[in-house]
Amino acid sequence: MIEFQTEIDARGLNCPMPVMKVKKELKHLSKGDVLHVIATDPASVQDMAILLASLVDEMLETSEGGGEYHFYIKKS
Repeated sequence: MIEFQTEIDARGLNCPMPVMKVKKELKHLSKGDVLHVIATDPASVQDMAILLASLVDEMLETSEGGGEYHFYIKKS
């Protein structure tokens, strides 16, 4: 399991709310910090990829299980 400094629980939120929360939180993180995001909206997989393509931050890991999607994003 990846260690993280901050977590966003976006379960039950639909597009675009999980991505908007991530974008806002990334502005407050320090370089090297890891953000863990938990979402239940299947669209968040594609939405996170699109968001990170427009930023310099790095997706460390993604996983899915039990209807939840987990994202670990490192602030660059």
